Amino acid sequence: MSRGMYIVFEGVVGTGKTTQAKLLVERLKQQYPDREVVGTREPGGSEIAEAIRVLVQGTPFTENMDPICEAYLYASARAQSLRAVVLPVIERGGIVVADRSFCTSVAWQGAARGLGTELVLRINESAIQGCLPDAVIEIDLDPVIGLQRTFDKNGDKFESMPVEFFHACARGYQELSEHPMFAGKWHRVSGEGSIEDVSARIREIVSVK
Repeated sequence: MSRGMYIVFEGVVGTGKTTQAKLLVERLKQQYPDREVVGTREPGGSEIAEAIRVLVQGTPFTENMDPICEAYLYASARAQSLRAVVLPVIERGGIVVADRSFCTSVAWQGAARGLGTELVLRINESAIQGCLPDAVIEIDLDPVIGLQRTFDKNGDKFESMPVEFFHACARGYQELSEHPMFAGKWHRVSGEGSIEDVSARIREIVSVK
């Protein structure tokens, strides 16, 4: 059986990427009823990775978490979920649709936290071990609008960050989209309009073989 596909959704908070990822999973299940289609998220997707998600995003501490610590925790969750969820499906010829990936770490810890793209890529090198997305769909939306839309009921410390933080994340995405590893793979989609408007734009992009 041929190798499967790995499709990733990216964007700042409140873009609707989680909703769009779920809609794409359902559409692909209908389109390919005989093929394994799995939705997952980062950090998370497996028991251990979900526990790390709670630690790094939803646990209050009296001390500030250092960006290096943050980057390694995300990489740890990623190493687990890729090996426990993503790679087995891809190796069986299935399709994985993920809400976030190492690209988020490059934008958040690399650009917005100031670690730099190359350092975050090095931190994630052994975690991803060459497992790159076949397609990245970045839903583009003004962070001011995104912050008005979102609230994570499980707690997400990043939602309390100022809008400038997310403008920096957007710049990180822009830089990463131009990296040679994503040549022909990075697709930027406007997040303006209704859920169906955005979904229609995504349908024009996603082609599964």
